[in-house]
Order: sequence, then structure tokens, then C-alpha cells
Amino acid sequence: MNAGLATVRDCIAVLEESYPPGWAQSWDAVGLAVGDPDAAVTAVHLAVDPTPEVAAEAVAGGAGLLITHHPLFLRGVHGVAETTPGGRVVANLVRGGAALYTAHTNADVADPGVSDALAAALGLRDLRALAGADSEPAVCVAPVAPVAPVAPVATVCRGLGRVGELSAPEPLGEFCARVARALPSTAGGVRATGPADRLVRRVAVCGGSGGELAGAAAAAGADVLVTADGRHHHVLDAVGAFPVAIVDVAHWASEWPWLAVAAARLRRDLRARGRTVSTSVSAIVTDPWRLHAPSR
Repeated sequence: MNAGLATVRDCIAVLEESYPPGWAQSWDAVGLAVGDPDAAVTAVHLAVDPTPEVAAEAVAGGAGLLITHHPLFLRGVHGVAETTPGGRVVANLVRGGAALYTAHTNADVADPGVSDALAAALGLRDLRALAGADSEPAVCVAPVAPVAPVAPVATVCRGLGRVGELSAPEPLGEFCARVARALPSTAGGVRATGPADRLVRRVAVCGGSGGELAGAAAAAGADVLVTADGRHHHVLDAVGAFPVAIVDVAHWASEWPWLAVAAARLRRDLRARGRTVSTSVSAIVTDPWRLHAPSR
């Protein structure tokens, strides 16, 4: 191996410093899903979802490794024929010489992790955990042994969600506009419970599906919880039980800010080992909702 040339194994080692697989939920599927750990890597592509379009983008860009937040397969499969989306992803990556690695719920509970990136995008400060590492629904255990010897882990397991402060209070309507500016545009946009003139100062966030944290947000004194995948009855119950406004965004959009953070950490930690890769972040919108017709 030439000095400075990274392998998939090198990338995994530094990723697992930041996002130890042992921090993932028991049902999750994290780690290397496709590819040879000893293959050389000069370029790494990052995306939220491992869709066929994202895999094609990674290969076309010369990436030797695709890192995604969501796993390719969460349930057992009995084949990877190209008649299925997952099969097309595997085939495209293998033909293109690219590996696939996933950091999912282990990146959700890490600090800095997915919710830290969302909070930073919204301009929050003085961050602290919303659901601690020793409380449900975040379950953190000791990290498993990494792929290769690594330096001490610089990331801690903080749990799900973050709560922080805006620099000054602002009406909920203005805050929703802030969220819309900070996140990639999606068909569903940003929607919220509560009146537009309600003042917001303390903000709880959870990248992905975090509606179950409304109670924790209220206990933390948050005025609003920013998360995704709000369901009718769940949100009705939450706003009826807790004095917290819910700001609902697309699942994909809420997790997208983490990609640039993960890319920067990967480059930094590889440099510390004398390895170098270039990184790119996918701009493909993998949110499944593509059309919004405003109601009258």
C-alpha cells in the first residue's frame, strides 16, 4: 500500500471511532454491507439513502466507498437480483468497484451526531442531550472492537436529540422560515402546530423520526420540537399533553446536514493517520414525496 493511499478498512476504522457499531440499536444493520475492506479508496461519497440513483451517482463520480445513514437492508433477504431496488444498488456498486458502509442509529446517538448537525444548521447554541444515553429510547452500550487499532474515541454517546437556545426569541412563523432556509427543499416543506406568533427561544431537535420525544422536550423546557414523520394521532396526542409546538420536516432533510459533518471528520481523522481521500455529498433528494398541491 502506497503511503497516503487509503483503503475501505482505513475509512471504516475512523468512522467507527466516531460512530461505534455497538451504539446502534439491536434491530439496526450498520457497518460494511458491500465491498472489499482492503480495496483502495481515493474518493468517498455520502448520502442519506442507498437508492439506485445514489449508487449510480457514487460510481459515476469515481467513489470507492459510499457512506449512507440508512441501511440498504433492514430485514433478511434471500437474493440481490437486479429486479429489486436493493439488488440494483448492490450490482451497480460491485460493477463500479465501490463499497457501501452504513452508520445509522449509532450516528444518531453520537455527540457530535445527526441531531447536533441539525441543531447547528438551525443556529442553536448551548446544546445538551434530550434523551440521555442511559434512558429510553436511546440505548448505548460499550463500543465493539474496531476494524483496526485506533486512537482514543473522540465521540461520546449522548443519546437521542438535542436541546439548545436561539440567540433571541422569535415568533414560530419566523422560526419555521428559519428551518425552511436551513434545510434542503422538499415537496412537503415545513409545517407546525401552534399559532404563528407564539414565541420560540428554547428548541429541541431530533433528526429523523423523533415524535416520541415530545415529553422529553417539554421536560427540558423547550418551546418547540423539530423532527420528522409526524403522524396525525401521535401529534394530536403530543400537543394535547405537552406545551410544545411540533415543527415537522421531511425525514431525509432533517438528516442531510450530518453528511457534511461526517465527511469532514472522515477527512480529518484519515489525515491524522497519513491517509487522504476526497469527499462529496449527494444532493439527490431521496425524500419519496415529490409533489405538493396546496389545499384551498
